[in-house]
Amino acid sequence: MPVVEGLLCGSILLLLLRLWRGPTAWDRLLAYNSASNRAVLVLAVSSIALDEPVFLDVAITYAALSFLGVVVLSRFLEREGGFR
Repeated sequence: MPVVEGLLCGSILLLLLRLWRGPTAWDRLLAYNSASNRAVLVLAVSSIALDEPVFLDVAITYAALSFLGVVVLSRFLEREGGFR
């Protein structure tokens, strides 16, 4: 399991680079969404590996808040025409 968690964390770091450098706001939003999804996966894998079911509750809550954040940001980008 540490290998899987390490690979997921490495992919999150690459997505954070895309979030930082992304040429458009939509690229940044997609990078944020992908990084959030991978963070939920890290929490779920850690929950299974450590046999801690509370991590699944945290993962579900984080996924719901992340989804709401993406919806709000995408509506903002749609209406305002983006930000720089």
